[in-house]
Amino acid sequence: MKKLALLFPGQGSQHIGMGRDLCQYFPIANKTFEEASDTLNLDMKKLCFEGDKKELTKTGNAQPALLTLSVAKYRVYKQELGITPSLAAGHSLGEFSALTCSNAVSFPDALKMVRMRGQLMQKVSKEGTGGMMAVSGLNKDAIEDVCCQVSGPTQVVVIANYNSPDQIVISGHKNALDKAGKRLSSKGAKVVPLDVSAAFHSPLLEESAEKFAAELAKYSFKMPDWPVISNYNALPYKDETTIRLFLKKQITHPIQWQSTMEYMKNQGINVALEIGPKKVLKNLMKKNCEHINVYSTNTREDLQELYEIDPEDFIDKRPTLLERCLAMAVCTPNRNFNKEAFENGVIQPYQKIKNTYYQLIDEKKEPDAHQMKEAIILLQKIFDTKKISVYQQRKRFKKLFKETGTEHLFLDFKI
Repeated sequence: MKKLALLFPGQGSQHIGMGRDLCQYFPIANKTFEEASDTLNLDMKKLCFEGDKKELTKTGNAQPALLTLSVAKYRVYKQELGITPSLAAGHSLGEFSALTCSNAVSFPDALKMVRMRGQLMQKVSKEGTGGMMAVSGLNKDAIEDVCCQVSGPTQVVVIANYNSPDQIVISGHKNALDKAGKRLSSKGAKVVPLDVSAAFHSPLLEESAEKFAAELAKYSFKMPDWPVISNYNALPYKDETTIRLFLKKQITHPIQWQSTMEYMKNQGINVALEIGPKKVLKNLMKKNCEHINVYSTNTREDLQELYEIDPEDFIDKRPTLLERCLAMAVCTPNRNFNKEAFENGVIQPYQKIKNTYYQLIDEKKEPDAHQMKEAIILLQKIFDTKKISVYQQRKRFKKLFKETGTEHLFLDFKI
């Protein structure tokens, strides 16, 4: 079976005209842009299709614009191809797109979050005290050493993005950044200043991170329908609280993109799809994991290539979690012979799982995270009613999660 990862780009991939063709050919994309416009009271089509480059590039506009386009492209992808990914990740801002498309947060809420995130970062940019540089030709240890040598109590430079083995971005105060750039150049590195006026993903944005944390507290999150990898530690999120915490930390800590790609490789990902404008992440994937076949959605021709993908190749032949819950409920021996207790604690919970299972079959859908967690609660009630020991329950649940590939959804599950 093939395993698919979705990749969502970050700021810098925006360009005038992005989304215009998509909205002309796919009504669902057009509806997504209208939803974004209504939510933010901002003409998203005008901004993206015909607005001036300077206006679109403003951080407060670019971030919601990129989120809108990524969600629109994902909805088209879901409608046209509909393959459920094994993993998803987004680069910086793209992490919000990944969380939105996996239903960890609603689209309107995500739009409001990234608009505020962009405005906070834009305010720092206007101060003009920091900057960023792309560095290639030196390993990360050598770059880290130079950053440590140059940094002091009032002047700081740090690594902001670990993008690939040959591409790292540094960030910090302008004077410290210039010193680091000269030292790195003297060691043979290629150093390219980036067209930004703030030190993103560095301690210089600590105040912005604190303000953004207060904004995040206003919104509801839930566990995504499939694993979403955090930029902060290059591992899938474990719970809703961690999502808020790591989205805050992401502002002042480096983007662990190389480690994210390595995690995907270790999880057996063999196909990846960039959902957004341009091909930045497609190119980075080639640098990090050459064996992974990666597609983009940048042009109509790119979208046409997706129809060559056979969804059957991605169907997991393993039994679904609900199917195994039903089997375990029946096969587990009963030690409770109270008829009323058996009716309430075994028959009724079993019927609820069964009803959901057959409803999903009729609708040709896979169970979502909420339905799976509900089935687990019902199965545990069946086990308790049948007087199965805690040790045996743990053993059965461990086997269940492994057989159905759902360990990531139940990392905090306890009996």
